[in-house]
Amino acid sequence: MSVRLTPLAAERTQIAGLWRLQTRAATDERGTVREFFRASAYACLDAELPAQWEQVNLTWTARGAIRGLHGESMTKLVGVAHGEAFGVYLDARPASSSYGTLVTMPLTVGVQFLVPPGVCNGFQAVSEGGCQYLYCFDAEWAPGMAGVAVTPLDPQLGIPWPLPFDPSDPAALSEKDRTAPLFADLHRKG
Repeated sequence: MSVRLTPLAAERTQIAGLWRLQTRAATDERGTVREFFRASAYACLDAELPAQWEQVNLTWTARGAIRGLHGESMTKLVGVAHGEAFGVYLDARPASSSYGTLVTMPLTVGVQFLVPPGVCNGFQAVSEGGCQYLYCFDAEWAPGMAGVAVTPLDPQLGIPWPLPFDPSDPAALSEKDRTAPLFADLHRKG
């Protein structure tokens, strides 16, 4: 039996502290074993890693539906467990050198992002049958927790969502995400 090893690969993005990762994997005739997270392997990143993940969620999202843009005050490790998605990341940290930078990237199994606190993430499921999206959080999510949200419909952001959707359809976009603030309104004093 021959085994093909794929090493962990990490690359910085245009957003400070946001890393795109290709997971380490071992593939043979039976299939693939993929490391979603290994603390010693991620130690090479110039990033603060949590001592432990406090919550892990797996969502299923229908094709064309959008989740986000959410920038909670916690570190997240996100990736697709099944199917494909279109990932969107927005730096909403006012003191960041990359404040306002938008990164979009196709998400397939084996691609993940380490998302620092205050960077918004969202996605659209693009594969037939939808996708399963995995979130690891360094804090337990709670209603009203610190952070920001931005509507994925913000025309100033010009997000190139790959599939058409009806923003008034709750099966495509939640009311909460549809009515979230525009990016320009996030930090206005008023």
